[in-house]
Amino acid sequence: MRRREFIALLSGTAALPVAGCAQPANLVRIGFLGAASAAGYANQLAGFRLGLSELGYIEGTNTIIVYRWAEGHYERLPELATELVRSNLDVIVTHGTPGTLAAKQATATVPIVAAVIGDPVASGAVASVGQPGGNITGSSFFGPEIGRKRIELLKEVAPRIVRIAILVNPENPLPAYMRASESAARSLGAQLQQFPVQTSNEIGLAFDRMEQEHVEAITVLEEAVLNANLDLIAALATKRRLLSIGSKELADRGGLIGYGVDFFALFRRAAVFVDMILKGRKPADIPIERAMKFEFVVNLKTAATIGIDVPTSILLRADKMIE
Repeated sequence: MRRREFIALLSGTAALPVAGCAQPANLVRIGFLGAASAAGYANQLAGFRLGLSELGYIEGTNTIIVYRWAEGHYERLPELATELVRSNLDVIVTHGTPGTLAAKQATATVPIVAAVIGDPVASGAVASVGQPGGNITGSSFFGPEIGRKRIELLKEVAPRIVRIAILVNPENPLPAYMRASESAARSLGAQLQQFPVQTSNEIGLAFDRMEQEHVEAITVLEEAVLNANLDLIAALATKRRLLSIGSKELADRGGLIGYGVDFFALFRRAAVFVDMILKGRKPADIPIERAMKFEFVVNLKTAATIGIDVPTSILLRADKMIE
């Protein structure tokens, strides 16, 4: 492989080989449609690549992955999805509701694997979980249930908190998640206030508004722009001495509590769906899998920094404590 091509592969910008160039007869072509950025999704991509390699698909050897990243600009997803469809691919892998729907709009024939999506039926991505019925399959997770549980955990850690913030992307509002979180907050005597964020540049401004509104805690939902900026979100929450809860990755990056599914594992699992499709299975007949394992992480270092004593009832249930 030439040096320029090798660097392109490492950076995730490699294009398909030019027509007419010698290619292995069994070369697999995979498209990856990302709603955020390659840097922000490095962990998830590592999981996907690991899953592929475990099944014999080696990027740069017998497999080429064509990447397209919207960099948080969701309006670009349809255009990027169309580019991928025109690239003579065997399968397209994407994530989240906006990416999955953009891919579905772009093609009804190229198989699509959603590495993770909140509610594929309610969003219209598939007909049903058991029989997707179209060209999409993949994994989903219990978003509303997770949202409700996170509010409950915040109140268990600090029963007196009243004002809880939630970062939301207006381009991907996740209504079921929001309804469940708001209902949980009301039932526990708290107020859940939305702070819109569409780009990484708006995150700091959102935290400034939180301070003005005397927010005491923040819950971070699984959304591509937010997922790609967990380091920043965790750092700002700690700096403002806010209780924070989100995915396990948030706690790993410095947030107080992580409760949710393992995204590394879900993207690794996406490779299995790709393999089934390449071996002849139709997405329409591959049931959507629901993530069943939830991880509970408490960052005691962050708790000490913001002056929170985590109750023993929480510590006893945690799968992992970061000290």
